[in-house]
Amino acid sequence: MWRNANNAFFECNTNLKTQFKPRAAFNVYKDMQIQSVIEALEAIAPPYLQESYDNAGLIVGRPTTPLKGVLFCLDSTEAIVQEALDKGCNLIVAHHPIVFKGLKRFNENNYVERTVMAAIKANVAIYAIHTNLDNVHARGVNEKIAQKLGLIDTQLLAPKTGFEGAGAGLIGRLPTPMEEKQFLQWLKTALLAQCVRHTTLRHKPISLVAVCGGAGSFLLPKALEAQADAFVTADFKYHEFFDAENQLVIADVGHYESEQFTIELLYELIHEKFPTFALHCTDLNTNPVHYLL
Repeated sequence: MWRNANNAFFECNTNLKTQFKPRAAFNVYKDMQIQSVIEALEAIAPPYLQESYDNAGLIVGRPTTPLKGVLFCLDSTEAIVQEALDKGCNLIVAHHPIVFKGLKRFNENNYVERTVMAAIKANVAIYAIHTNLDNVHARGVNEKIAQKLGLIDTQLLAPKTGFEGAGAGLIGRLPTPMEEKQFLQWLKTALLAQCVRHTTLRHKPISLVAVCGGAGSFLLPKALEAQADAFVTADFKYHEFFDAENQLVIADVGHYESEQFTIELLYELIHEKFPTFALHCTDLNTNPVHYLL
């Protein structure tokens, strides 16, 4: 179980349990290494699909280290490293890389240095699967969002040239069109968001919906080109809201809120491959943004 943006507990999946399995079950995977989890994830989202600025991959640790347990999270933090230890895990699988650029010193002067040092001291590996998981259609971040919203007939919003089934964002249809306010309320409920920032309502039904987990303003031209009625994403800047030109409704649900179900997705991907191994979703809400409502 883990906490959502409203600080309430919910399970990764009602049919998937994250508790420790009986010790006998571990014997099936007694020779399992960290590399086994990495290979399973990269079969879904190959590293070459990540963006040039990204740093997805094994950030801390050795791939040949024997695996004890896996903790899935959105962000690697000092508290997450401690949670991994408390749950008997020596591998953290995060969506966001803890290190984006080179570290010249390890003086524990910021949370990145402290987290990396804590992981090294505790012999806990950290693996990140970021824009490569964003950029796959099947079993990717955006498909998970589309599923939560009940979208059907989904397609890539911005296909990646030369890579079949890969690209940024998705677009799909609601089974039944909704009035705008009804859709925004449904969006808030389905994505467990505390609030939704949005552009001026157009007084037209919402049917065709574009989605992009995380910062997605770069895809607004594609959403407009596809004639989407709404674009669900996060991290829009003030002036960027004007760019909708009243042609669609931008719905900004927040970065953490848009991607939080990636934790559930990662659990499912590995649980399917190793159903009796010790797999855990974080119980911590790592969202650094808080709301006064």
